[in-house]
Amino acid sequence: MTDDRHERIRQRAHEIWEQAGRPEGAHMEHWDQAAAEVDAEMKPKAKSPKKAAAAKVEKPKAAKAEKPAKAPAKAKATKPKG
Repeated sequence: MTDDRHERIRQRAHEIWEQAGRPEGAHMEHWDQAAAEVDAEMKPKAKSPKKAAAAKVEKPKAAKAEKPAKAPAKAKATKPKG
């Protein structure tokens, strides 16, 4: 185990222990959780094949909806002059 990795795990395990309320007897669980988190951070993030393939395929652009023709304005009924 590299010194840097070991130190990062130690610090993270301590944080987990404090967040859990400093319980006694759970140090191995905290260490294992911290090691998993540190190792996950160190792994290069590979693109998943599905996401990479989906990114290459262009989705068809939606056609602009044509505006419906306006109905002619209703003529106001006028009272006959009389």
